[in-house]
Amino acid sequence: MSGPEHRFACRLRWTGAAEGPTRDYRGYSRAYRVDFEGKPPLEGSAAPPFRGEGHKHNPEDLLVAALSACHCLSYLALAARHGLEVVDYEDAAEGRMEVVDGGLQFVEVVLRPRVTIAAASDADKATRLHSKAHEECFIARSVAFEVRNEPVIERLGEG
Repeated sequence: MSGPEHRFACRLRWTGAAEGPTRDYRGYSRAYRVDFEGKPPLEGSAAPPFRGEGHKHNPEDLLVAALSACHCLSYLALAARHGLEVVDYEDAAEGRMEVVDGGLQFVEVVLRPRVTIAAASDADKATRLHSKAHEECFIARSVAFEVRNEPVIERLGEG
């Protein structure tokens, strides 16, 4: 391996055990807690279609959020390095799962970043940097499904 190595760690505990063991598929709690050193815990469950609690984070939401956040942070870093003044950034990301080879899996995630740049900034550069951000996003580079970007660029004072 060339270059630095980075490690990220957490501890997951199935908190649903307090409601009883896994005697049958319908009857056990899917609740869990993830602890990260020095950070607030994350309370989660399965997604509602998988008998989970809808008011808690689920792994599918977290995967889509990780891709969206990674692209955002990669894009903002590139914008700063290339003299592009970004004044606002939001994304409406969506993941799609399908049955493949008999099991559910993600087949794509679509990111729809809406970026507002300063009036004097280059809109073409702002659009091009999304491709570079996708190439640099650690999470997108790590998944085995398509991650598409459909960016919208607006200049401050327009749109």
